[in-house]
Amino acid sequence: MQIHINDETLVVDIQEEFRRYYPYLKLEFFYKPHVKGEYYAKEEKVISDTPIEKIRVTHHSGWLDINYYRTAAAVEHDCWYLFGFCMQILRKSNGQWLETTGTDNWTLEGLNAAGRPAEKQTYHLSDEIELG
Repeated sequence: MQIHINDETLVVDIQEEFRRYYPYLKLEFFYKPHVKGEYYAKEEKVISDTPIEKIRVTHHSGWLDINYYRTAAAVEHDCWYLFGFCMQILRKSNGQWLETTGTDNWTLEGLNAAGRPAEKQTYHLSDEIELG
């Protein structure tokens, strides 16, 4: 799975394409990189209708690899080093979006699975009870 990136691509285009594959993950874009292990400042967040050319420092077109086995750290790294923009992957947890700073070494598949709401278990009791 890959997403094509060029100067005309809007942030929202990348976000929507990513969500097609990973419905329990989300991408946020920022104007500046953050220190590894730290969180992004809210005032650095890029609005969704921004063209990528406005936030990137490297203007290469190409494909961003978002295959299930890639880690969040690898995808975030590629965004910066290949395409010149800052992006953070978030996963859903108890109705909130959490930055994956502590789980950047998890695969996209693992993060998406962790964000999936737990299915309610239904237990059926037998009508017949054995008495011993």
